[in-house]
Amino acid sequence: MQPLPDHLRKDLDIVFIGFNPSLKSGEVGHNYANRSNRFWKILHLSGLTPRQYAPSEDSTLLELGYGLTNIVERPTKEAADITKEEYKEGREILKSKLKTYTPKIACYVGKGVYQQFSQKKKLDWGKQEESMVEGVIDFVAPSSSGLVRMKTDEIVNIYKELTLLIEKQL
Repeated sequence: MQPLPDHLRKDLDIVFIGFNPSLKSGEVGHNYANRSNRFWKILHLSGLTPRQYAPSEDSTLLELGYGLTNIVERPTKEAADITKEEYKEGREILKSKLKTYTPKIACYVGKGVYQQFSQKKKLDWGKQEESMVEGVIDFVAPSSSGLVRMKTDEIVNIYKELTLLIEKQL
């Protein structure tokens, strides 16, 4: 199973950063493809996209100023299958990507993603006080996985803060 390609370019408004692709995403070659994953629904309900996109349209997010990448490339059944070595290597690669592409906001899709990247244990949802890469705002949002017990409305409200943050940046 091949890693998914990144959808990145310079000067994006937001880059969404996940743990790694699911097995389903690895199988079909598109991000957030598992039917239980609420990523596409959350983006639409939060006002970040004009309609609900399908996983097969993941590359078209670039047209909206949004990119997609992961801290680890290898598809797995769950994040618990990712090794310490993969996270260590992924931290360096992700930092390099953020320095190269300089998005306005790096949105970590899950607290655990940001914890792995930043090596910080305690953090809140939303904009972080310190950024890991100078000039890039770090924003921590709940994971869109169907395994997350938060209600969709609660998650959507946190993602709505991204919309406000982008408006302030423009």
